[in-house]
Amino acid sequence: MRITRLPGFLFVLVFAVLCGLFTSSAFAANNPERTQFGHTIHVDANEQMGDVTCIGCSIYIRGQVAGDATTVGGSIFLEDQGQVAGDVTTVAGNIRLASGVKVAGDTTTVGGEIRRAPGAQISGDVTAIGGVLWVPLILLFPFVVLGLLVWLIVWLVQRSRQPSVPAASDLGT
Repeated sequence: MRITRLPGFLFVLVFAVLCGLFTSSAFAANNPERTQFGHTIHVDANEQMGDVTCIGCSIYIRGQVAGDATTVGGSIFLEDQGQVAGDVTTVAGNIRLASGVKVAGDTTTVGGEIRRAPGAQISGDVTAIGGVLWVPLILLFPFVVLGLLVWLIVWLVQRSRQPSVPAASDLGT
């Protein structure tokens, strides 16, 4: 039986991966992430979270979010000194920022509106693409393009299978 040693760079790589796994689990314990489908998320005043994602529901933030706050089909409410270290994003929902709240990243809404009290602080860009008409347009556009592409392929295949009819001059009459 022959015992071989790992090359030095492979040992360092394995060590780095293991260290990364253990440190990321330690960070996750301090700032847990939360994802919900159809159930409202509340981040209380004394609570700290990582990323917060809600699909078909809303997010109420009174504490600290160390990552991003994202909803699809819901709204985000920052109240009572709430803070978000990342971005605040909604699709088909509104964003409401009370006085004294802080957002370190960008604030974006598609198909909704941003209501911001005078004392609210946003360090990044503020983007609002209002109107509910944008949401179906953005969601349906890829399917329309895919449908047109499938139709074009079917049409080309059917056209190539049709027998060609010779011209009258080719028949020798």
